[in-house]
Amino acid sequence: SLNRFFDGFNEGTEGEQLRSKQIEFVCSDMHKPYLNVIEERCPNALNLLDRFHVKGHLTKAVDETRKLDVAKLKLKKKEEVLTKSKYIFLKNQENLTEKQAVKLDELMKCNLRVVRAYLMKEDFERFWDYKSWYFADRFLHQWCVRAMRSKIEPMKKFVGTIRSHRELLLNWFKSQGMSSGIVEGFNNKVKLTVRKGYGYGSDESLKITLFHALGKLPEPKFTHRFW
Repeated sequence: SLNRFFDGFNEGTEGEQLRSKQIEFVCSDMHKPYLNVIEERCPNALNLLDRFHVKGHLTKAVDETRKLDVAKLKLKKKEEVLTKSKYIFLKNQENLTEKQAVKLDELMKCNLRVVRAYLMKEDFERFWDYKSWYFADRFLHQWCVRAMRSKIEPMKKFVGTIRSHRELLLNWFKSQGMSSGIVEGFNNKVKLTVRKGYGYGSDESLKITLFHALGKLPEPKFTHRFW
């Protein structure tokens, strides 16, 4: 799909004048096939990882830690400790309801792996506040060491992921904080358009519908007239 996009994007250009060779920044997730295509088709672009996706991997690690604690508490018949706690650990603190904030305060007093994982997740947010990639890299290294020493398996797995993409992650600072937030907005609009269509007879009809929904293409005046 991405290669097909670049084929159309480069149409009418060739050699060093290829449009894809003039792209300066590409913001993506960690999907290996995408990274391979970007490296091949945009050789002059700075590829960086999207903050939204990095945070998604980290919150997933926290939730997996919660599940491990729930299973352990269930054996002790104390699973009610973490009842209805899933979104408390996944939300930003400022978005918690009053009831969730009270529950979080209570959980902070418990010696649970998910509490430690949650505190590490909150601490990781400081990474994005750095102005210099050098100091951000130092923080990232120290944070990863602490996460590995925690012996929490989902967090250790997350550390492995970001360490293998360290250079792409630090490119975020070289791009002055570029993100794919606009693209995520388009993705949500695509999903809504597909649901509203209740199925399409062909890929071509879906493509035309998406062009109209996302590109606001002009429609003939008679389109919605009835006699």
